[in-house]
Amino acid sequence: MKALTRTILVLIALAVLAIAAMIWVPVQRTPRKAPGDTDPTISVARGEYVMRASDCMACHTAKDGKPFAGGLQVESPLGVIYSTNITPDKETGIGDYTLEDFRAALYDGLRKDGTHLYPAMPYENFRFLTEADVASLYQYFMKQVPAVRNEVPETDLEFPFNQRWGLRAWNWLALKDPEFKPVSDDTRINRGAYLVQGPAHCAACHSPRTAFMTQDGLTDKDAAFLTGGELNGWSVPDLRGKDSVSARWSAGQMAHYLATGRNDQAASVGEMSLVVAHSLQYLTDDDNMAIAAYLKHLSGGSDAGAAPAASGSVAPTETQRLLTSADPKMPLGARLYLDNCAGCHFVNGRGAPEIFPALDGNALVNATSPVGLISVILHGAELPSTEKRPERLRMQGYAWRLNDEEVAALATFVRQGWNNHATEVGASAVAPLRAADKP
Repeated sequence: MKALTRTILVLIALAVLAIAAMIWVPVQRTPRKAPGDTDPTISVARGEYVMRASDCMACHTAKDGKPFAGGLQVESPLGVIYSTNITPDKETGIGDYTLEDFRAALYDGLRKDGTHLYPAMPYENFRFLTEADVASLYQYFMKQVPAVRNEVPETDLEFPFNQRWGLRAWNWLALKDPEFKPVSDDTRINRGAYLVQGPAHCAACHSPRTAFMTQDGLTDKDAAFLTGGELNGWSVPDLRGKDSVSARWSAGQMAHYLATGRNDQAASVGEMSLVVAHSLQYLTDDDNMAIAAYLKHLSGGSDAGAAPAASGSVAPTETQRLLTSADPKMPLGARLYLDNCAGCHFVNGRGAPEIFPALDGNALVNATSPVGLISVILHGAELPSTEKRPERLRMQGYAWRLNDEEVAALATFVRQGWNNHATEVGASAVAPLRAADKP
């Protein structure tokens, strides 16, 4: 008994010492990989491009706020986190940050004073940025972005998540070797891998989360990398494997989707529309093709992809025949589709390429979780305006018109119509999403 007591006391003492070390021992910054700030290609212009690739503006700009002045409310499972002011204002922004301080924020999630940033800032992914990209990004913010004085509300999470020192232990679990490692002998595929794993931080949304809320997959060496999930009431598609959009779409279809938020197979919704609007549309065609090539590489390498069917070349499905009959005795879901959806998506479920997305075979429709489809039915969706496709198209929401049982019946019909074989949707799945504020 005494031995057990001594063991317990030793363990308690060790735990106290570990906590004390995490609180009071200074945090070590990740050492440089190479003297990247001497690279002759470092420039403000390159930094602006890295900013676009990294989608900095979307998270660090509040609604109706000044660019990069922070204050955006970022919803997280732990509570609301306010994004920081990253303009070069010396009092409320990062104006007194050195390059080393700036790098520590990107690589280690640390403020200048050593305080931990919450991992809503995707420093898990930004650790893969090259030293030259970090130095260029620093030049862009310090030389090109206007300083804005803006006192951002302090993030105030519930205990124990308000104890930022605990993030030190979280970082031990989450952070990997910061050096990006090439994945192929093909330079285009490697460029795509760098963009996906690093600046574009695709895994922050497209990889599931572990029980500790770390990204379950930061590189393609991890089995769960880019295998999809659910985020803020939207279904996040799988981007690797034989059943993913990366396998079913051609590289050209993927690159066009990244640049415009639409192609002849689908249209962006939710967070992805914001990514296209603020980030991906600004990438070069070569870089969007590089991302597509990398995703094809992850899914077997074939570029056969899907092709739009010519009008009349596909035999009518049972669903199309049912809808064409307009039989008043047809099921509720089919009647609701005719009343609310057929005018744009048509009885064949194929829609109009780059205008009204196809529902037959649509990844959102066939997702394991129906929340994305339910959200679109309730709240609508909007395609971003981009340089290549400036039309800002919007689908209205039907929350005002359809009750929970009707939304469930309509969603079930769409998920099981034409060539779709997804699970049924119950009314209980609709109610939690009805009150959500969706775009």
